[in-house]
Amino acid sequence: MVSERSLEVLRVIVHDYVASREPVGSKSIVDRHSFGVSAATIRNDMALLEEEELIVAPHTSSGRIPTDKGYRLFVDHLSGLKPLTPAQRQAIETFLGSSVDIDDVLARTVRLLSQLTQQVALVQYPSLSQAKVRHIELVALTPVRLLTVVITDTGHVEQRIVELPTGIDDEFLVTLRSRVNHAVAGFGLDEAAAGLLAFALQFTPPERLSVDVIVAALVEQVTANRQEKLIIAGAANLVRTEGDFAGSILPVLEAVEEQVVLLRLFSEMQADQHGMSVSIGRENASFGLAETSVLASGYSSVGGQVARLGVLGPTRMDYSTNIAAVRAVARYLSKSLGES
Repeated sequence: MVSERSLEVLRVIVHDYVASREPVGSKSIVDRHSFGVSAATIRNDMALLEEEELIVAPHTSSGRIPTDKGYRLFVDHLSGLKPLTPAQRQAIETFLGSSVDIDDVLARTVRLLSQLTQQVALVQYPSLSQAKVRHIELVALTPVRLLTVVITDTGHVEQRIVELPTGIDDEFLVTLRSRVNHAVAGFGLDEAAAGLLAFALQFTPPERLSVDVIVAALVEQVTANRQEKLIIAGAANLVRTEGDFAGSILPVLEAVEEQVVLLRLFSEMQADQHGMSVSIGRENASFGLAETSVLASGYSSVGGQVARLGVLGPTRMDYSTNIAAVRAVARYLSKSLGES
């Protein structure tokens, strides 16, 4: 059982080690922090923490550093989060508030989160498995070139430029736009894909030459993003913290690139009462990420669908600041998408 003072010693060790990347000794704790006890007493507390495998001495150093178990206890007892500064909050509102659609807002979100935390930022697209087609737009660029746009009820926009084998006039395009929306608007993506294929059969052979090309593009668009995917930014931050990894950071970079690993990790992380999920060090071993920590929070998108955003970095990270940033960005993103 860890006493309240020993827990406070652990907090100090975590804070000082995160700040300096240097092992923390009892003399340093006494000199830098107001415990009101002797260095010998602090050494006894540190000995107890070491017995509990919460801190460890690296090599022959007289100082100690947190273990994965120590970080876990620290996070579980994290009572105070560093509040974002007014400037940071203003940056969130300004940067995300000028987004034009869901693709833009998520791209901005992941860049902003990476800048706020100096970690790898991850934002999951809202699941399109339950999405429905809201509208299909067909825009003539030239008589033989068409822009096809599919908009879902989640706000996702997918577009293609289609080269037609024969030209089509404006009157036929208006009719085609109306009929295709009547055929598939409001349908789920799988139903819409099937409906589009059946829709093409309604046209006569001369019309079918161009209609088949348009329908093929639309089918690709409505089925393009049904699978879960992530937007990632800040991978270079891993290189800047390469010294925090005992071996090569290549496996971590590969896991970041291989989105399915991170998506599976996201899906298995359990949220606390505040909606935050924190997975530390060895808890990520089965994903090949045993030297990293992942912080995540859910956000709500259009239609109430929930996805996750978060950060990934070395276990030596500023948990308080990063958790506050993830929570703040998730709340603002939910608000922003809910109003769109």
